[in-house]
Amino acid sequence: MSKQWRFGILARGLKVLLVFKEGLRVDTGDTAFIIVSSAMVLLMTPGLALFYGGMVRKKNVLGTLMHSWITIGLISLQWILIGFTLAFGTDHHGLIGGLNWLGLNGVGMDPNADYAGTIPAIVFMGFQMMFAVITPALISGSIAERMKFPAFVLFMLLWATFVYDPVAHWVWGIGGFLRNLGALDFAGGNVVHISSGYSALIAALILGKRKGLGKESMAPHHLPMTVLGAGILWFGWFGFNAGSALGANGLAGMVLVNTNTAAAAAAVAWALVERLHRGKTTMLGVASGAIAGLVAITPACGFVTPLSSIIIGLVGGVICYFSISVMKSKFGYDDALDAFGCHGIGGTWGALATGIFATTSINSAGADGLLYGNPSQLGVQAISVLVTVVFAMAATFILLKIVGLVTKLRVNEEQEANGLDLALHGETAYSEFI
Repeated sequence: MSKQWRFGILARGLKVLLVFKEGLRVDTGDTAFIIVSSAMVLLMTPGLALFYGGMVRKKNVLGTLMHSWITIGLISLQWILIGFTLAFGTDHHGLIGGLNWLGLNGVGMDPNADYAGTIPAIVFMGFQMMFAVITPALISGSIAERMKFPAFVLFMLLWATFVYDPVAHWVWGIGGFLRNLGALDFAGGNVVHISSGYSALIAALILGKRKGLGKESMAPHHLPMTVLGAGILWFGWFGFNAGSALGANGLAGMVLVNTNTAAAAAAVAWALVERLHRGKTTMLGVASGAIAGLVAITPACGFVTPLSSIIIGLVGGVICYFSISVMKSKFGYDDALDAFGCHGIGGTWGALATGIFATTSINSAGADGLLYGNPSQLGVQAISVLVTVVFAMAATFILLKIVGLVTKLRVNEEQEANGLDLALHGETAYSEFI
């Protein structure tokens, strides 16, 4: 036996011994994949800023961009200090995580078998942080052009702590009661879209309508900006969904295909329905349709087939179109940038569709849905949706009332008329040319 061969055997033996001793081993491929996915999910929040920013009037574009950007900073700090441990710490009665990881105490470079056995715990924490960042930012679309900045900041901090973190624990945390019930949410249907979407509806109702709504033009001031934002969101969604496989594996590949398929189907469905309903297909409509499909597939993407993804996307595009184009005007609420119409409605459909189309042939860690002989899964999904909706709406109402006791929620009429960019931030997005 050569010296080189003996050395190779010895090295492998020591490696096996080390793995046996530690019980877990960091996989460099999985780790690299999740780090890249984390960066992609972070990029989604500036993408959301552009998506929302292009849809408001030009006097409010910077204030709208600010909502997403300040949320990145604020919630990143909140997540490190207390959010991560509330969501993923030691379970207390299925409702909330303990404070054992307060300030990331004990969250290091070794894997945690409960959540991701092949990547460092600190990487898992960072990946989840990006979800915690974008979720409250989604709400800002419903209150655009009329909420005071200090009130927004305080509300975001309270909402992340008392709504997002508990719901994340219920669905994803070890011991969470919705997880124990068997609810399936691969990448954030309940946790991200339903919680933020229905909270957005309550926020819009409490703040009231924008001045001049229905009497003066409130058309998007820069559609190319919105379309660019939608493209960034679509790109980042691959990290959002495929990264939730927590490994560079076959499931991640399936999720990537499902994600793109549903987005494509919803964009086409929106284009068709809009043409039939209004006579024309708009660029804003196609971009919105793609986002609706991405929302709808999020909870199901790791449990369904590509053919099911087509159906989920087609239905998602249609119902989100009618929720925005028909339902909003019928009921008269001012969900300015359609956070509820897209994320609330689309997320609800996606969660229920998971209970219909899920199959263990795609993910053995999931469950079969209605079409695969397990109708009870649809009931579980419906319960999880109902619990999330009721909790998010009630908590948002209470939190906004508390914030209203501390500071005014809404700008005054003069500030609203002049625009939030100048009134609240002392700057304008565009120079005026003669």
